[in-house]
Order: sequence, then C-alpha cells, then structure tokens
Amino acid sequence: MIKLIALPVYWVLIMTTLSGCAALRPHSPPPQQVEALVQMPGVPGVRTWGDEFSPIFQKDLIESLRQEQRSGLFREGEYVDILAISGGGGDGAFGAGMLCGWSAAGNRPSFKLVTGISTGALTAPFAFLGSAYDDKLKKVYTTISSKEIFKLKSLFGMLQTDAISLNDPLAKLTTDYVDEKMLKDIAAEHLKGRRLYIGTTALDAQRPVIWNMGAIAASGYPDALDLFRKVMIASAAVPVAFPPIYISVEAGGDRYDEMHVDGGVTNQVFLYGPMLNLPAGRKVLGFDRPRRIPRVFVIRNTRLKPTWLDVKPVMRSIAPRSVASLIKAQGVGDIYRIYVVAQRDGLDFNLAHIPDELDTNRSDEFNNQVMKVLFDTGYNLARYGYRWKKSPPGFFPEHGADHE
Repeated sequence: MIKLIALPVYWVLIMTTLSGCAALRPHSPPPQQVEALVQMPGVPGVRTWGDEFSPIFQKDLIESLRQEQRSGLFREGEYVDILAISGGGGDGAFGAGMLCGWSAAGNRPSFKLVTGISTGALTAPFAFLGSAYDDKLKKVYTTISSKEIFKLKSLFGMLQTDAISLNDPLAKLTTDYVDEKMLKDIAAEHLKGRRLYIGTTALDAQRPVIWNMGAIAASGYPDALDLFRKVMIASAAVPVAFPPIYISVEAGGDRYDEMHVDGGVTNQVFLYGPMLNLPAGRKVLGFDRPRRIPRVFVIRNTRLKPTWLDVKPVMRSIAPRSVASLIKAQGVGDIYRIYVVAQRDGLDFNLAHIPDELDTNRSDEFNNQVMKVLFDTGYNLARYGYRWKKSPPGFFPEHGADHE
C-alpha cells in the first residue's frame, strides 16, 4: 500500500518543514542498545526482527513441524506450499482475484506458511484460511473505495500531526471483517502446524518486524484481537499518508512506545529470509529429505516491467514518479531475494504478477472500477490455469526458464 504516496504528501512535507514542529505526540522508542530484548508484554515470542536470525521463530518452526506430525496436516506424497503476498495498494485486488480463481480451479493448496506485507497483510488472513473466506475477500477488494480506507484531514490538521489523513475508515473495515471467529479459525490452523506472518516497519529502528499472527490468535492474550488488527493496520500504514501505529513493547523491564508504519518501507514482499534456518529445522525432526520439493508461490501485486510516462519538469510530477520507480525496483529486488533463498533451501519457485499489458493507471488509488478489472483479471488467470513464472524478471537460468 506504500504506493499511495502521491502529490498531496509532498506538499504537506514542505509545509510541515516550513511551519516547524507543533503539538507532537509523546513518543519513547526502545533505544538501540535494547533492540535485541524487545518483546510484547503479556504475549512474548510473537514478534521478531525480520533482518536477522531469530532463535524464537526457529524454535517455533520446529514446534510447527511437530504439530504437523501430530495433526497429520500433510499426507504422504503431498506438496508443502508457501504463499508470499506483496504490497501494492489497490492493486491488491489482483492477488485477491487470483486466490478466488485458484479456489474455483479446484487446486488451491492449504499453505504451510502465508506471509503478507501492506495490502498483502490485509489479504493474508483470508488467504491463510482458504476458500471458506473467499466471499469476504472478494467483497473487500471489489466493493470498497477510498472513503472506506482513509479520510483526509483539514490543512491545519495536516500541519499539526503525523499524517495527512485519518485511518479510522481502514480501522473500521478491519474491525468489520477481522472478528473473533476469524481469530479462532486462525488459532485452530496455527495449532495444526501452519503459520501466518505479517510484516511491519519499526521506523525508529529502520528495521522490518515480523509478527507471528497465528501465535497471537492462539495465545489466549485478552487483547489478542486488538493486537491482531493493530498489526494489520500498521502494515498498511503508508508513512505521511496514514498515521503510524504505536505499539507498547517492553525491553529489560522497561516499557517503550514503538512506532510502526507500512511494511513496504522495508520489504515489498518477503518469505522468511534470515529469520529461519529451514534445513536445520527439518534435520531436528528427521525431515532432512522432504517427500516432495516444497513450493513457494509469490504474488506481486503490480506490473513488473517499467512503464513509460512523460514526466513534467516540476516537483509535483518528479517526486511521485521517483517514489513509484523506487518501489518498483525494490519489489524486483525482493523477488530476487526470495528466489535466492528458495534456491538455497531447495524450494520450487513460482511467481505471479499483474500482466504488463494491463493498464492500471488511475488518479484514485482505490478506483472501484479499476479494482474490479484487476480482481477479474487475477481470477480468470488462476481459474483457467496460470503459468507461474519460474524465475525473477530478467533472470534466465540455463535450463527451463520462462523467457517472457
């Protein structure tokens, strides 16, 4: 959802700089020296830094494999599948359509792991729970408009606070769809050995944070539902466009106030990267040689090829075009990173993205008609047998690559 940054943001940045600081919210982030100790009070072990190995998540990985064995989650001869859903703002309708079309085709897997960033974080819980939640997923991405996502503040309000809009509409939308039943359903799947990860960005630390959403759901923590929703909203909180989400954490016995923004600031899409050592986890339980090569499916909610645009020689055109170009390049880099991890860990790589020939340009990011086109495009591609790309864009292995 980071792509929402557009012209109004840049004018507000300029005006805020000129007007100086006013009415700042109290904020006490964890200092750098205690970063390794940061945990959620009352529900430890549900979050970790996404850019380094995590002993907590590694231990949870091994526990998930034990849960698989106890629940009989994957039968002999079945694939073990992972799904990574990217950011992309309103373009997330494409990924939602793909999932629903995949269900209609009758061969959508029950994923061992689902990860989501930004708009992908809003999709991920529905994707995790499978086709039973397809109707709700479709409704979210084909009936909403900008008014269900954000509400612009007055000019004075923009200059006094940390964003140009309120995220109250998005919070209400999340509350309407992410309820106690969904939380219980996610907890039940977590206890079978499946995992749901959502990424945010801790802005003070300038680092990705990965949240084990199933562990939150299954924790019994009294405020689990509130925390679950808060993480989802934080992952989609575009800096400046939306206010940051402040999450209370503790480290070394002290309480702090962590500022979280859009996960797309640090990753457009993620798998598990340096957090986990998958081969080591397999060895612990004798899974050194999996029955079948696990498959990784990456849904990138955007077009990958550069799109030409006549940029006017003024700041209001140069700034948003530069940000859009940066995001596109970052997303390609993230796909390469996932591909490298898949190659290292013996996973079968599969990539889907919005067709490059589809025109998705619009002035309103959540233009309902364009989102319906995106949803239908994704649906039809998956319904009638999508040909997943086997390598990142521009990368051609010696054998068997798609050269498209």
